[in-house]
Amino acid sequence: SIRVPLLVAGPDVPANKKIDADVYLQDIMASAIDIAGVDKPEYIDFNSLMPLVRGERSESFYPEIYGGYRVFHRMIRADGFKLIVYPRIHVMRLYDLTKDPFELNDITDDPGYAETKVNLYRRLIKLQKEMDDSLDLTAFFPEIQIQD
Repeated sequence: SIRVPLLVAGPDVPANKKIDADVYLQDIMASAIDIAGVDKPEYIDFNSLMPLVRGERSESFYPEIYGGYRVFHRMIRADGFKLIVYPRIHVMRLYDLTKDPFELNDITDDPGYAETKVNLYRRLIKLQKEMDDSLDLTAFFPEIQIQD
């Protein structure tokens, strides 16, 4: 569910333009509101894709992308890495998306990425709190200290 291609077509959308920016599916609603020329309501936390499409912005609006499915997994994608946590089976996976875009080589246990793993895990916990996600990952991975 992460990095699914998103195609945008319509008037004033440049043909064959490719944008490599992380977005959320919910950005489509904010984009439709933008295209309609309506002010975005405050309760919508997502961003219009139109500044990216029009070339007014070249980077993602988000420093990290957060995802999860029920109680089965949580994920953060940031800084060229992807960390996936499967709490029910006490498994964590880490991928260097720059070197391994197809996520074929799990580097979770590679000592050279230990700091990256811990930092991403801490950012994931922080995002969970911001998103009011009630799944307590710290109960499943107590060996990683979380700092407030």
